[in-house]
Amino acid sequence: MTLIHIFATNVKQFRMGKKLSQEQLAELAGLHRTYISAVERERRNISIENIERIATALNIDPYLLLLPTDNN
Repeated sequence: MTLIHIFATNVKQFRMGKKLSQEQLAELAGLHRTYISAVERERRNISIENIERIATALNIDPYLLLLPTDNN
């Protein structure tokens, strides 16, 4: 299991848990919807700055997006 897979899965799970669309998350994070889609599909390497932006938009600590879970 790769870190990018863990991150992508966690972003999607946290987003869906908060009942946000990709478009809504992108708007809250100041990113484009296609960028969020690519992140969730493991098509983008993401910067630390954007990890922080997504975590802030989800109202969680950034490290939570990098922790393996049972769903990864």
